[in-house]
Amino acid sequence: MSRRCELTGKGPQTGHKVSHSNRKTKRRFLPNLCSVTLMSDTLGRSVRLRISAIALKTVDHRGGLDAFLAKAKDDELSSKALDLKRQIEKKKVAAG
Repeated sequence: MSRRCELTGKGPQTGHKVSHSNRKTKRRFLPNLCSVTLMSDTLGRSVRLRISAIALKTVDHRGGLDAFLAKAKDDELSSKALDLKRQIEKKKVAAG
């Protein structure tokens, strides 16, 4: 399982751990990933995703998973999220 957010594409970054004597050693900054179950209103079912905490706040701010995926760029999404986005778009076109 990769340490990458399925919605925003946020992944690990590298940097330095700096000691008191100012020595620098390599370290990794990992994203704060949470396994959450989000509800899709259009599909009428819940979806399990592994997303960062900031992505969870953004999903809530934009008004749900469907609204987030409608605005999201395809190259940032994981294959699972991209498939979900296409299912939602297909269902919206069929409904209206």
